[in-house]
Amino acid sequence: MSSIEIVVDDLSGPPIAEFLRAHLAEMRSITPPESVHALDLDALRKPDVTFWSVMDGGILVGCGAIKRLDAEHAEVKSMRTAPRRKRSGVATLLLEHIIGEARREGFTRLSLETGSQEFFLPARRLYEKLGFAYCEPFADYGHDPNSVYMTRTL
Repeated sequence: MSSIEIVVDDLSGPPIAEFLRAHLAEMRSITPPESVHALDLDALRKPDVTFWSVMDGGILVGCGAIKRLDAEHAEVKSMRTAPRRKRSGVATLLLEHIIGEARREGFTRLSLETGSQEFFLPARRLYEKLGFAYCEPFADYGHDPNSVYMTRTL
């Protein structure tokens, strides 16, 4: 992990565009359309979003973002690890970075939505490990059998 670098990404490069296209395609293959809450490139480029890419020796191996909901509350978005790097510690390193950055930006609460299906179990376990607890829907989310919501104070 010594060559891992987490960098703010302006989302202008072809590798991250392809990485996010694959993310959206995978989410759409698992989750009904009305329950897919992954953001596309245009939504991730908005000023209320900070996006990071995880690079290992110049190779994109993961990504994640936070979206400002209000002055104190942000949402984790677009967490993805390259399939060949799953369960290698990339997501933990990135989520720890995101939590630290959210604190530095002055947020006191960080929340997220993820899938309720078995596919998302490793993600839910990661979030639990890093202090997220299950909660009611937040922001514009509603109750959805395909979604679970988690939050933590910072």
